[in-house]
Amino acid sequence: MGLNDACKHKGQQRRHDKGLQGHLTEVMCFQVKGQKKGHQKVKVNADKQEVEIRKRMTVAELARAMNKDADHVFEALLNTPAESQTLEEEEVLEERWIKEVVTRSGMKYRWARLAQEKERENRDASRRVLAPASLRPRPPVVTIMGHVDHGKTSLLDALRRSQLVEQEAGGITQHIGAFLVALPTGEQITFLDTPGHAAFTSMRARGANATDIIILVVAADDGVMNQTVESIQHAKNARVPVIVAVNKCDKPQAEPERVARELLEHGVVGEEHGGDVQVIPVSALKGDNLMLLAEATVALAEVLELKADPGGPVEGVVIESRTDRGKGWVTIATQGTLRRGCVLVAGRSWAKVRFLFDEQDKALEEAGPSRAVQVVGWKDLPSAGEELLEVESEQRAREVVEWRSYEEEQAQLKEEHKVIQERQQEHQERYQEQRQSTAHLSWRQRKAALYRANRQQAAMRPSEKTEKNQHCLPLIVKGDVDGSVEAILGLLESYDAHDQCQMELVHFGVGEISEKDVNLAETFSGSIYGFNVSASKSILRLAEKKGVQIHLHNIIYKLIDGLKEELSSTLPALLSHNVLGEAAVLAVFQVSVGKKKVLVAGCRVRSGLLDRRMRFRLLRDQETLWEGSLTALKHHKDDVQKVGTGVECGLSLDTALEFSPGDVIVCYEEVSQPQVIAWDPGF
Repeated sequence: MGLNDACKHKGQQRRHDKGLQGHLTEVMCFQVKGQKKGHQKVKVNADKQEVEIRKRMTVAELARAMNKDADHVFEALLNTPAESQTLEEEEVLEERWIKEVVTRSGMKYRWARLAQEKERENRDASRRVLAPASLRPRPPVVTIMGHVDHGKTSLLDALRRSQLVEQEAGGITQHIGAFLVALPTGEQITFLDTPGHAAFTSMRARGANATDIIILVVAADDGVMNQTVESIQHAKNARVPVIVAVNKCDKPQAEPERVARELLEHGVVGEEHGGDVQVIPVSALKGDNLMLLAEATVALAEVLELKADPGGPVEGVVIESRTDRGKGWVTIATQGTLRRGCVLVAGRSWAKVRFLFDEQDKALEEAGPSRAVQVVGWKDLPSAGEELLEVESEQRAREVVEWRSYEEEQAQLKEEHKVIQERQQEHQERYQEQRQSTAHLSWRQRKAALYRANRQQAAMRPSEKTEKNQHCLPLIVKGDVDGSVEAILGLLESYDAHDQCQMELVHFGVGEISEKDVNLAETFSGSIYGFNVSASKSILRLAEKKGVQIHLHNIIYKLIDGLKEELSSTLPALLSHNVLGEAAVLAVFQVSVGKKKVLVAGCRVRSGLLDRRMRFRLLRDQETLWEGSLTALKHHKDDVQKVGTGVECGLSLDTALEFSPGDVIVCYEEVSQPQVIAWDPGF
């Protein structure tokens, strides 16, 4: 071999030795019995579990790193010099035995090191700092709040000269609406009309947080009610000034003074009582003092010095959203002018504005501060109540949405990790309790005892194919707008009759009922509830074919009443006993029926009647000895169907039971009564 060949051979040998020191996926095997000479390539599993190790690990620490128990480590050390009957969990292992345990367990190890995870850059959008020189006065955003049927929408109708109240099902407001009202004096006010029904708490809270002034409507003939108090609390939480409009003052039973006194109890002090709250008596029906109310609103807005930068980026809030052409109600409650082509971000949704519409569906080119508009161009449905911000470009909008999705995922992962840790802790506590009973045994004996216990427990485990609980109602909820669905879900959260019937929310969303909803309801054997939505004829036919119930409502309390009825229908009927009569046993006879001796009780009916077709009960010293039917009922020697009060009779039972004088025979009928679900949603 020449010098060049020798060098070439040594280089190959060095590369071969170096490869053996790494993590090879192929190794050479020597000849074994039954194989031909030569080398064979064997694949090593590259997906082995990695265990992070360090020096001076105890048995318990190594077990935790491997996600095993300590007995697994003891087993892995069998037939090694480290094997010992006295080895304990807190003993420190040598480095070679740590590696040996990991290798014997079919895992691979790596040395622990401090890893610094690169922190992700915050790409969220935020409000900008305003320059005082660019600020201009803007119209106020006013929210009308109060109890249901106190005339909030009628008052707004009178101000804007429309008939909106006639468009709402049941004559009550069930959506949050935004409207621009131009006063004869030239001022403009954006009004938000909120529902007064108890079910729409979240809508009222959202309206309070998106407003400058709250007009609290209280009926003069009804006074302060539950939702009135709730509206006052929303105003206090949002720190928004209040003007009180005492409506229906034209009614004979109106008592504005009583309303003022009741408001004092809740911290709303009118000017006539030394406070700073304007209390104005009005009549929406006759139009009395409406201009006075409007002037008071404008005056308060001037005191508040409401200003915005019309030339700056848009900042606002989503008041309501729906799937109709991708529109979302938006009120620009703070800054900027909204134009076609603007790129907006709200929560985890973004839009490039294609069209703008006002509350009358008229197209707009732009909308200044405090103007309520509908926006077309949303990529996903924005959630009601989300803050709305303008960004520079579509790419920037995607970055913001991606960052917010990432933050939400991280928060969810932390919550899931917390739950996992809690469950692991519970498992560890149960394991330690189980081991305490075998602490006096060696680890071999302890392992055998645990194996026997686990084998017995597995044999006693019931089949996973358990019968489905009949008292369960899966639900799919669809609504016309995000706020409606939010209100219904808020009511469902108050459900507290799970011991009677489980209620499971399978799916909820905004939009018309679809084929997907029907298929989902069929899969879970559930029902579909739609609020202010419709289902096409093809969908109704499909639901009928699949046996899926679709319940459509346009009044929220009727939807809840229908849901309560369906929940009640899943409950078994209650059986009650209606006592028809009682008889006292006077004597006991024995008669022959063929070759058989039968005991007969001679009785006298004390009250009511005995009917042979009904059920009977035998009582002795107030204790029930028997329940069943009679085989015979006789008066003298005649078989009879019924025996009345004061009549003597003889009777025999459908079982061999000895009578005793003084026993009481009770005749009763079983009455089936339907159960009613105990859930009280609060209205």
